[in-house]
Amino acid sequence: MLKRLKCDCILFSIGGVAYALLEILWRRKTHWTMAVTGGSCFLAIFRVYKKFPKLCLRSKCLIGGAIITFMEGICGFIVNVKCKLNVWDYSNCTLNYKGQICPFYSMLWTLLCIPISCICKLLCKNKKII
Repeated sequence: MLKRLKCDCILFSIGGVAYALLEILWRRKTHWTMAVTGGSCFLAIFRVYKKFPKLCLRSKCLIGGAIITFMEGICGFIVNVKCKLNVWDYSNCTLNYKGQICPFYSMLWTLLCIPISCICKLLCKNKKII
């Protein structure tokens, strides 16, 4: 159980740092809640990919994109709507849902799962880390 917790902390940290850095590159800013969301997303995606290693890349990307979009929606309603922190607002994006998620970013999350899939595969092979 302690080993699982250690692995989860490593995965969460990788995802949190990567998501925050990606957001800084894209928007020139981030918020600590994005690191928490990114860590949660990466951990969830890793678990799915590890449980179903035979999934094709397309399926992995679609599942990963759905996980990220779902988590972004949950985070958005907590952070932006409930707590009124206004970390992001997709209201100007076409077909957005209450300013919290939009198809364009969901597509980007799906494409982001290509390198995420490769990272997960490398981590699964490295038994010392995971």
